[in-house]
Amino acid sequence: MSPQQSSGAGRPRLWEQHCCLPLLPTADVTELLRYPTGSYLSVNIGYSPQTTRESLELVTQFRRDALTDERFRLVHSIEDAWPEVPTAETESTVALAFDLEDSAPLEGDLDNVELFYELGLRSLLPSYNYANAAGCGCLDTEDTGLTGYGRDLIRKLNEVGVFADGSHCSRRTGLEISETTTVPMIYSHSNFAALWAHPRNITDDQAKACAATGGVIGINGVGIFLGRNEAHARAERVAAMADHVAYGAELLGIEHIGVASDFSFDGDEFNAVIGSMPEVFSEEFTKYGPLTWVPPEDLLGLAEGPGLDAELAARGFSEADRAAVFGGNFARVARQVWRD
Repeated sequence: MSPQQSSGAGRPRLWEQHCCLPLLPTADVTELLRYPTGSYLSVNIGYSPQTTRESLELVTQFRRDALTDERFRLVHSIEDAWPEVPTAETESTVALAFDLEDSAPLEGDLDNVELFYELGLRSLLPSYNYANAAGCGCLDTEDTGLTGYGRDLIRKLNEVGVFADGSHCSRRTGLEISETTTVPMIYSHSNFAALWAHPRNITDDQAKACAATGGVIGINGVGIFLGRNEAHARAERVAAMADHVAYGAELLGIEHIGVASDFSFDGDEFNAVIGSMPEVFSEEFTKYGPLTWVPPEDLLGLAEGPGLDAELAARGFSEADRAAVFGGNFARVARQVWRD
C-alpha cells in the first residue's frame, strides 16, 4: 500500500487521539502519512523531561514542516479537525493537533496553557508515571492525588478549551480530575486493568468516573498494556485491542470508547530511552522486553494482515458503532470542550 491512503468506502474516519513522533526538531512529520487521509491526529510534543522552551521548539518545527506540505492541515477549530460535512480538501489531507503528556513543560505557569493552545495544543495530562507539582502518577507507591496546583491546572484547561487527560496518572489523580472538571475529561490512551493488570491501565471506577463526566477512553495498541508484547504477536495485539473496546462498551456504553494507539514512530529510540531512564520508567515497562505497538495500518486494515475495524465488525459491532469508536465519540466531546 502507498504511504498515504484514503480511508476508503466502507471504512470509518479515524480520530487518533495520541501518537508519537521523535521528540526532536529533526523528526520527519511525513511519517504521519502512514495514517489515512481524512484522519485527525493528536501528536505528542513533550512529557516530563521537556522544558517549555523545548516543547515550544518542537511544536513550532512540527507546524512549520506541516505547513509546507499540502497533505496536512493544522487544527484551529473542531471543524478543522472533524468537519460535520467532509470536503474534498479535508478528505485528501491529514489534520494535526498536539498534546502534552505531562504538565512539566508548563514549568508551573498556567498562562502557558494558552500559549500552547494557540499553537494547536488540545490535550494535556497532569503527571507522567510519577508525581510532580500537579499530582501523582500511575507508578507511584503512595497516591496523594491532585495537588492544589493540579486542580488549578484542570480548571485552566477547562477555561482555555483543552482536554484534561487522566492517562499515565494515578488512580486517585484520575478520579480527582473527574471531580474537578466541569466538562468531559478523557483518558486519551488507556486500557482496562480488569483485562490486564498493568499499573498503566485504569480501574473500572476510573473509567466510570470519566464516563460520568461525558468523557471518552481511547484504547491503545501498546503490547505491554495489552498483555501481548511478543514481537510476532501482531494479530494478537489487534485482537487484544478489540477485547478492550468490547469490555469498555459493555462497562460504559459504546459512546465512551475511542482509539488512541500511542504508536511511536521512533520505537527503537524510545525503547533505548526507557532502558536508560529508570526514574521515569519502572521495571513494569522493561521486564516484557522491547515495546511493541499496533501500527497505523492495522487500525483500519490498510495493509495485508489484521485490522481492528474488521475485527470489531466480525464481533458484531455495527457500522455506526465502529464510526463512533474510530472518531465520532472523541469528536463529540471535542465539540463540548474545545473553545474554537
